[in-house]
Amino acid sequence: MNRLLTVSLALAATSLLTASAAKAGVGQPFTLVLNTQEPRLEGGQVHKTSVNKSWPMNSKGVKISKRANKFSSLLTAGLDIAERQINARAPRPAVFRNVGGHWIARQQNGWILDRTATKANILKAIQAGHSSAQAVIKVLAPQRSVQLLADRGVLAYVSSGTSSYRGSPPFRTTNILVGATKLDNFFVAPGHTFDFAKEVGDISASTGFVKGYVISNGTLEKEDGGGICQVSTTIFRAMYQAGLPIVERHEHSHRVEYYDPVGFEATVYAPAKNLRMKNDTGKYLFVQASWDKKAQTLRFDLFGKTPDRTVSIGKPTVTAFKPAAKPSYTPDKRVSAGGRRLLDVPVQGMTSVIVRTIKSKDGKVSKDTLKSVYKPWGAVYGVKPGDKRLH
Repeated sequence: MNRLLTVSLALAATSLLTASAAKAGVGQPFTLVLNTQEPRLEGGQVHKTSVNKSWPMNSKGVKISKRANKFSSLLTAGLDIAERQINARAPRPAVFRNVGGHWIARQQNGWILDRTATKANILKAIQAGHSSAQAVIKVLAPQRSVQLLADRGVLAYVSSGTSSYRGSPPFRTTNILVGATKLDNFFVAPGHTFDFAKEVGDISASTGFVKGYVISNGTLEKEDGGGICQVSTTIFRAMYQAGLPIVERHEHSHRVEYYDPVGFEATVYAPAKNLRMKNDTGKYLFVQASWDKKAQTLRFDLFGKTPDRTVSIGKPTVTAFKPAAKPSYTPDKRVSAGGRRLLDVPVQGMTSVIVRTIKSKDGKVSKDTLKSVYKPWGAVYGVKPGDKRLH
């Protein structure tokens, strides 16, 4: 059999199958489709991203609807499935994510199916011989939308701050994540001074914090929120890297390795010590927190207008070393009578100076210094409550 005859026979067979299918009433499957768009913020501009969904409809129901010019009950099950999936989509606020090295802000709209209008669309499409009909939905935009970010001038990545809390006991990890959550996804208005104490609010068991060790009275004592300085330090680093002016910032009384590089930190202890930084960028800043529980790292990212200045932060210059202090003791119910448990290691006293250089687009250069003076610190031991070493 030659090639030409083979092709002719194949075409004839295809024609017979097509005619047979048409005679039997078998056609292209009918689907309900949803074609919509959602905004994204990328490269300083708002763009549209297509979102497409589809649901198959009962073929017998389609035939009956076409013949009777009425929406068949056999189509109800397919419409119910589509409605459940559409209505299950809730609005999600806009957030930035790093995608391949580029920061993109996306939101998720919520949807509500207009069942009456969608049924009308289905019947109309069936009567017209179309293979699909468009679902009709009500769109529920999130309160914090991509457009809100754009309207407030939050168009670009500005800076980040990171820290490691590796080796932290469970109480400390809990307080770090509770505190970071309270500073996730909020705006700092132009000209406004970020106030750590006000933004975090009450640090107590009623707001999710647990008791942990804090530096108090020359030793360690347990209070709600022990470890919260990991949060203040990390957001301080992000804001300092952004070039924001410091309104109030304090170092710890002694060097704490969690906050190395030495001096690149900010302690808080309400109401005596707070962290305050002024947003001098002229536009809103948007703050996002993130953490990696496995690596035990914390991070804050700032977004705002495209930076018009470059900021470089030098390494600490550490001088004026002093010998560590004598040991101190604090109550610890885990320790048996006469014993002791090492809670913190001794550290030398020292002074750290960090220089920040800010260069604006017009070439103007300014410098400031971050000075931290640390007292000598002795080892801290936990002993049984009532132990004579506590006095």
